[in-house]
Amino acid sequence: MKMNSEMDKLKAALFDLDGVVFDTEPQYTEFWGAQCREFHPEIPNLESVIKGQTLIQIYDKYFNGELQPKQAVITERLNEFEKQMAFEYIAGFEDFIKDLKDHNIRTAVVTSSNVPKMNSVYSKHPEFRRLFDTILTSEDFKNSKPDPDCYLTAARRFGVLPEECVVFEDSFNGLKSGRAAGMAIVGLATTNSPEDIQPYSDIVITDYKGLSIEKCNNLLS
Repeated sequence: MKMNSEMDKLKAALFDLDGVVFDTEPQYTEFWGAQCREFHPEIPNLESVIKGQTLIQIYDKYFNGELQPKQAVITERLNEFEKQMAFEYIAGFEDFIKDLKDHNIRTAVVTSSNVPKMNSVYSKHPEFRRLFDTILTSEDFKNSKPDPDCYLTAARRFGVLPEECVVFEDSFNGLKSGRAAGMAIVGLATTNSPEDIQPYSDIVITDYKGLSIEKCNNLLS
């Protein structure tokens, strides 16, 4: 195990899940495209508008009122869909997370996904839990992104300061959450364009190839 030097400020790397650890966004676009065409044919491309929003946020805004009874139908469909999903790591992620752990940097997943969704992940990737020191799901914090609660909760769990953390996010809500928490931000252009997420990120990447701990540490300087 390599130790951080005294000059290194990075103590914790905090990762969103979809579009950050796994390249799942195209699959969710397919799922939500079908739901939106069925229940909201009057709003073209709604599946693009709701990217990065939590299920509660989607339901509250687009499936309330007369459509509220459909929430249970969609949830059941979503649970079945996630059981069949292919969870493929973003290119370079596995090497990068190993490097973080080799340098004694704490790692966490901070996701709005729930426990049933994570159980689908674990069934496909038995090694997943060993990659991280902790995994926080929607059951572990009160307020959803863009509120900073989830990332501040992760920092407290590790006993580190926000300014010692780097957040890895792809969605606007997630990027805003990490920024509101006072943490450095690595934006992944897997869900939105590099140009669109640049204002919310310290650096923008398309995958983890070529990303080093030194680059992340420099964000905290």
